[in-house]
Amino acid sequence: MKRWKISTAAIVATGLIGAVAESRPNFVLINIDDLGWTDLSCQGSEYYQTPNIDKLAADGILFTNGYAGAANCAPSRACLLTGQNTPRHGVYTVNNSDRGNAKDRKLVPTKNTLFIKESNLTFGTYFKEAGYATASMGKWHVSHDPTKHGFDLNVGGYHKGGPYVGGYSSPYKYPNCVAKEKGRFLTDHLTDEAIKFIGENKDKPFFLYFPYYAVHSPIEGKEEKVKKYNSLPKSKGHKSAEYAALIESVDENVGRLVDSLKKNGLDENTVIIFTSDNGGVWKTSKQWPLRAGKGAYYEGGIREPFIVKWPKKIKAGQRSNVPVSQLDLFPTMLKIANIDSKDKLLDGVDITPLLTGEGNIAKRALYWHFPIYLQAYAGGNNETRDKKFRTRPGSAMRYGNWKLHEYFEDGGLELYNLKDDTAEQKNLAKANPEITAKLHKMLKDWRKANNAPVPTKRNPKYKGK
Repeated sequence: MKRWKISTAAIVATGLIGAVAESRPNFVLINIDDLGWTDLSCQGSEYYQTPNIDKLAADGILFTNGYAGAANCAPSRACLLTGQNTPRHGVYTVNNSDRGNAKDRKLVPTKNTLFIKESNLTFGTYFKEAGYATASMGKWHVSHDPTKHGFDLNVGGYHKGGPYVGGYSSPYKYPNCVAKEKGRFLTDHLTDEAIKFIGENKDKPFFLYFPYYAVHSPIEGKEEKVKKYNSLPKSKGHKSAEYAALIESVDENVGRLVDSLKKNGLDENTVIIFTSDNGGVWKTSKQWPLRAGKGAYYEGGIREPFIVKWPKKIKAGQRSNVPVSQLDLFPTMLKIANIDSKDKLLDGVDITPLLTGEGNIAKRALYWHFPIYLQAYAGGNNETRDKKFRTRPGSAMRYGNWKLHEYFEDGGLELYNLKDDTAEQKNLAKANPEITAKLHKMLKDWRKANNAPVPTKRNPKYKGK
């Protein structure tokens, strides 16, 4: 049974006449890997240079409080693609959930689910069944094959989580990813394929899901760009010339992609979304003033670049501080395309009123659940709760300016006012018992309503108190 329907009334209301296919916008969803909140010049970096991405933001709307559904790769992507929070699909981390030294883990964590089920439909399936040409290009990471999840074309995507088989220079060993010349930079090649896809589908609606492998490790920038950044003054938290070079290559290719849309006459009727799957890797790029980075549920691990451009509907030059989540993208994109998703349980909300300036959205809480362990990087990370783990089992939520963390091992609660303390340095839980209790109840009620597992069994190998 088809899971979509096009609203004729909605099409008439737009004033568009002609075939339904011609009236529907195209979509390009760019999901960068491990790009942090401050890793764009439009978001404060004084070292990295991102003029093309900055222009995307200038031509559309930039959400300064945009969030991923999780703090590392696989669960974040599972949330984005399915529109569902982690308790619904069970993807909480990459590989096993009992990461780190066993003697330091007090609890037996919830068992991780490696991949999303084919029965848990992605937005790819909805768009494909609505007549869109669909493609996924780059890192997939949530199953073995994107074509089993609604994408007609897969270039480079499989279950692996990084550019590990060939790095960033051809010859690669990624599925359907073959460059003609040796040494072709992966980010350039994937954009070549994307431009080809756009040209081949310019006369019908298309959805391009574009999760670049960059800027995931290994950090391999082009030699001439590394040389350039080695000659430039570095900032306190941004110092890696190799990383800066890798970001610049992403930026150049975003520019190429936008140019291809313009050359094909598609720019005005294409929704471009630019975001990242999780925070930057702390040892590579600090997200100050945000605390910590990838793998942590402090702001540096989950607050992301979040840009939407759609010249036909979104007024240029907008900034919004309304908290939004990548979980919101599924219902929002389907709303824009007039595709019915009533049979799909979605955890986000339609944010088109924010995009078009026609209204607001109701105040709501954002939730994160991580009943797992994720070890610290080598050398420790002094911005997380302890140096041994980026994440210990717990949950977190944001409601208005308040952010609450709960840890299951010791029942610890941390409350921060993000308006005054973006860096999450001053724990106000004891100073504000009523707010703490209110948010804690909301968090527990949310877990109960969503059957979110809370580990309680003590790990027999634990050596602590």
